[in-house]
Amino acid sequence: MNEFVRTLKKVVETNLGDGLLLSGGIDSTALACLVPSAIAFTIDFESKGKDIEYAKRVTEILGMKHFCLRVSTEEAIEAIPIVIKILKTFDPAIPNDIVVYFGLKLAKEKGCVSVMTGDGGDELFGGYSYMADLNLNEYIPKIAHNLSFSSNKLGEVMDLEIKQPFLDKEFIGYALKIDCDDKIKKIDGKIYNKWILRKSFEDFLPHDIVWRQKSPLEQGSGMTLLRDILESKITDVEFGTKEKDYKIKFRSKEHLYYYEIYRRVVGEIPQPSGEEQRCLYCGAGISRGRDHCRVCGGIQSQWRQ
Repeated sequence: MNEFVRTLKKVVETNLGDGLLLSGGIDSTALACLVPSAIAFTIDFESKGKDIEYAKRVTEILGMKHFCLRVSTEEAIEAIPIVIKILKTFDPAIPNDIVVYFGLKLAKEKGCVSVMTGDGGDELFGGYSYMADLNLNEYIPKIAHNLSFSSNKLGEVMDLEIKQPFLDKEFIGYALKIDCDDKIKKIDGKIYNKWILRKSFEDFLPHDIVWRQKSPLEQGSGMTLLRDILESKITDVEFGTKEKDYKIKFRSKEHLYYYEIYRRVVGEIPQPSGEEQRCLYCGAGISRGRDHCRVCGGIQSQWRQ
């Protein structure tokens, strides 16, 4: 057992949950390898996702108990106001949150009281494609201690204890000491995100599972298709008119769809207070130094008039 696996195993043992949200990606799969006794839960939207086939292979190899839930379009749309009300956001990332919502809901229905997630793996080990263009030695330490995930708020409402081994302070400290060249590595012209994490678990599972290309939760679950469905609910004329009326910079019709639900179930956008800065997109208050608005999802450094 290599040092990386030993360190992760140690923190997993102090962050055990009886359930695990398993996408079949390397983060949650690594946890599955270390806690095969956990019950795995996977969400699939309209039988369109790839996560479920990878998750099934992982659980079969490890001998894990595994529950899969296929979510219909109607069920996903009905969940949107619930998720927005809990998270108090109209961030376009909501399809990801819907997957987490159904995963935790399924775990609760199956009797779990605590659930592990792979939250933090992407942020600590360069899992996102945009990170390849950043100075990770500066970026990762900056965000490492200020990470927040929808699973915490969703779990709290469901009376579930959320366990996040990658976010254990001891593991974050260990992750920050790892050379960033081992987090994103270019080999024969191909970029490998989370290289050290994948390399460390090579001996546990088949190559195609360990080195599976990063797939956002909404894409792997098939929930990306929900975006097209929501886009079709608003006309071009309606979008242009409402964007002017609301004085908010929306990324898409889907974004507007979420905002109108936000107005109904949450209310007004919270204004800046104290030392907070104003979001360039929606006007909400953002802590000084933060780039991401938790209300609308706007990235301040990407603002364009």
